[in-house]
Amino acid sequence: MSHVLFEKREGVAYVTLNRPEKRNAFSPEMIVRLVEVWADIAEDPAVRVVLLTGAGTQAFSSGGDLGTTIPLMMRTRPPQGEWEERFAADRKQLYAAILRNANFFKPVVAAINGHALAGGAEMILATDLRVMSEDATIGVTEVRRGLIAGGGSLVRLARQVSWAQAMELALVGEPITARQALAIGLVNRVVPPGEVLATAEDLARRVSLGAPVALAKTKEAMVRSNGLPLDEAFAIETECTRANAKTDDAKEGPRAFMEKRPPVFTGR
Repeated sequence: MSHVLFEKREGVAYVTLNRPEKRNAFSPEMIVRLVEVWADIAEDPAVRVVLLTGAGTQAFSSGGDLGTTIPLMMRTRPPQGEWEERFAADRKQLYAAILRNANFFKPVVAAINGHALAGGAEMILATDLRVMSEDATIGVTEVRRGLIAGGGSLVRLARQVSWAQAMELALVGEPITARQALAIGLVNRVVPPGEVLATAEDLARRVSLGAPVALAKTKEAMVRSNGLPLDEAFAIETECTRANAKTDDAKEGPRAFMEKRPPVFTGR
């Protein structure tokens, strides 16, 4: 079985980390395949939103595989086989795989079906909307392994929760419960385990009702302006607003509203 499952349905791209027997740890194959999947999604105008999850019920992802990926990253063992060779040829693929430097702005909804630890937690921090199982935990645990959370967490955490909470997550390195994650605003919903995927899918489909360019430009403005002085932030907002205003969908939306019918968005 492929280490990543990928399909598209009605404007939603479904991406599933598929190593449940290994708690969906990031293998070299998974990393290389994810890079290809994200490139496909970025280039496909039919995709409006992404639904990201892990196979099984135990884990969303436990992070980098300590037997293959991490030794290859640290260059403490030579690559073996096709997938390890492909990964070792460009180790920065790990960062692309977990969306540290995503080059697209399509919304990503995470269905956190189980524990999200280390790199798994870092990948969650790169998503936009998050539905979490009440049995799951999130933990930026790298310091407990002699590593640091260099997959985006050290930049993103303090932008998403308070400074004190961010520092506790990064420095203590202990997982927090779903209820704790909800209380500090790290996730949007906490639901019973059997309802995680359905709830996330409902959220993704509601997002997909928006116009594709409007969705992407909305996310782009919020991501790019985050933390900037107001004048610089407003300039980015204006740039994105003008770009969206040139689309056919920007005309279709108001027209459909006045004609009392559902809009037909084309992404143009």
